[in-house]
Amino acid sequence: MPRIERSATAAWAGSVARGSGRLSSPSLVLHDAPFSLAGRTAAEASEETSPEELLAAAHGGCLTMSLAGELTSADTPPGRLDVACTIVMDEVEGQGHQIVGSRVAIVARVDGIGDAALQAAVEKADAGCPFSQLLKRAGATVMVTARLA
Repeated sequence: MPRIERSATAAWAGSVARGSGRLSSPSLVLHDAPFSLAGRTAAEASEETSPEELLAAAHGGCLTMSLAGELTSADTPPGRLDVACTIVMDEVEGQGHQIVGSRVAIVARVDGIGDAALQAAVEKADAGCPFSQLLKRAGATVMVTARLA
């Protein structure tokens, strides 16, 4: 695979408590997407995104592609993979708020395999997912569960 570089821009105005920002990307998937501390810390989903939400999407997307690759290499390409990822940020003593974990739940529709083969493919996919490895090297716990639909 060739070297991959992607970029995004962030603009912020105001204090951290009362300010807000906008995120954009050249692909326009993010186009002036709003973010703020209030949106980041809200208990319920809001119309603003957050770095943690973006990391959850990135980790979930990366692991999905890695698993599709592993299943395809085993001549059992997936019919559908439904993946939910939750990034956990918490207070770490002496370090402030840190990303401490990522929980990934996969429901796979794959013809011709059993649970053992799915779990083996998931293990390989997690080992080959750059985002899983990044999070683990940073000390975060990565928990991946998978089941056949």
